[in-house]
Amino acid sequence: MKFLYKAKSKEGQIKTGIVVAPDQERAEQLLSENALVIISLEPQEDGLLERLNPFGKSVSNKDIVLFSRQLATLVSARVPILQALRILEEQVTNKFLASIVRDLIQSVENGESMSLAMNKHDKIFGSVYVSLVKSGEVSGSLDKSLSYLADQLEKDYELRAKVKSAMTYPLFVLGALGVVGVLMFKFVLPKLTSVLEEQGGELPPVSRGLIAFTHFFDQFWWVIILVFSCVVIATRFYLSTEKGIYNWDRLKLRLPIVGDIFQKIYLARFARNLSTLVIGGIPIIKALQIVADIINNVIYRDIVLSSVKQISEGKSISEGLSGHPEFPNIVTQMVRVGEQTAQLDEIMNKLALFYEKEVDNKVATLATLLEPIIMIILGLGVGVLVAGILMPIYNLASTVQ
Repeated sequence: MKFLYKAKSKEGQIKTGIVVAPDQERAEQLLSENALVIISLEPQEDGLLERLNPFGKSVSNKDIVLFSRQLATLVSARVPILQALRILEEQVTNKFLASIVRDLIQSVENGESMSLAMNKHDKIFGSVYVSLVKSGEVSGSLDKSLSYLADQLEKDYELRAKVKSAMTYPLFVLGALGVVGVLMFKFVLPKLTSVLEEQGGELPPVSRGLIAFTHFFDQFWWVIILVFSCVVIATRFYLSTEKGIYNWDRLKLRLPIVGDIFQKIYLARFARNLSTLVIGGIPIIKALQIVADIINNVIYRDIVLSSVKQISEGKSISEGLSGHPEFPNIVTQMVRVGEQTAQLDEIMNKLALFYEKEVDNKVATLATLLEPIIMIILGLGVGVLVAGILMPIYNLASTVQ
């Protein structure tokens, strides 16, 4: 939610602006953390056009990585934050990100801290980003926080890029096969099956099945498309519900082969972000609460939040995570070592590197296995077509001669 605030700074100046928070209590806390005494705080609703027109309101991971690296470089060079933002405003190519930078400039000019200004755009920067910027401001090491943040964002971007790159070719081939299949059943097979029907006589079961499906597809292709569209819409609606999200996240972990990759991605994300937040000086309970949402899986979120409750009761992090198959023994053991040696950030960083490498290997192996599987599927399709259509036509031609 957005809240319009009017507050007094510690210098006695009156400040006005917008703060984004899940509720009013959190909004008051954010303003208090920025040494602002609240005079008024009113919730604001998004305009109708803003809610209905999402086009052009996206920023890619690559854009955020480049922005973060450039900002970190400028701040490390002792360029004032306001001047650094003005320099970046001219260099940013994404129009929506440029508008965000302009809003950051306006907020900072109005006396707001960088973290408070970024918190208005939490969907773009994320809670880890805002928390580390806040920590850097408090400790006077914003340049170090931004540099470390840029490093972590680059590593996360590289991992995502490797996964997408490895899966692009198999998905493209499967999509092309689907398009070719639709064109065959709509424009090619009806003409071939008409030849077999004119022949008469007894046809093999494969031929009869292909003829029946070809007739159905030719006459009721719109029904198939309609049913497919309804299934897609219904599935997306179900996956937007709380139960649907839970079941889908649970299914992703149980899928053969792919489930193991998902688990390693979530563990790498958990370790990487926890290491980043601990190095940034974020209290461990708050860090785990932030990480719980970043993992992007409700199963892991619930486990991490459950461990937070146990930690607040006096238990260690490793004790809170142990007993859950989603967190293997190697993870809980590494966390225990990190707690005992007071090197949790370093241990989590090594664990993240381990799982990121595991993801690379698994994805490469999966991509290699998919190629022969696709060839087998293609071969089966061609075999059915030859046995059901081409062979009977060839036999018919031989008989006529």
